[in-house]
Amino acid sequence: MKSNYLMRLESSIKKALSEIINNEVKNNIGLVTITGCDLTSDLKYLTVYYTVLSEKDKKRAREGLEGSKGFIRTSLASKVSMRIVPNITFKYDESYEAGKRIEDLLAQIKEKEMPS
Repeated sequence: MKSNYLMRLESSIKKALSEIINNEVKNNIGLVTITGCDLTSDLKYLTVYYTVLSEKDKKRAREGLEGSKGFIRTSLASKVSMRIVPNITFKYDESYEAGKRIEDLLAQIKEKEMPS
C-alpha cells in the first residue's frame, strides 16, 4: 500500500506533467492526456501512463514523448520539489480502449436479448 506522501507526490507530478507536455514541449505530439503516474517508493523510477484522442496519434505521441524525455524531466524538477528526479518511462494507457470494447460487447449482448 502506498503512503499518503507518495500518493500526493504522484498527484503533483501528474498535474505538472500534464502542463509540461501540453504547454511546453515543442515536439508536435498532439493532445496527450496523462491518465496516471506510478512512482516507486525509492522515488527513482516513474511510470507515466498516457492516452491520445485517436489511433493515428499514438505513434507520434510515443515518439514525441520519448524524444522530449530529458526536457520533461528537467521541467518536472523545477515544478515539483523532490529530492530525487526520477527516471521516466512512458506507457500508453490501454484501459480506456479495453473499457470501450467491454461497453460495445455489452451493448451487442443487450441487443440480442431484446425481443424484436
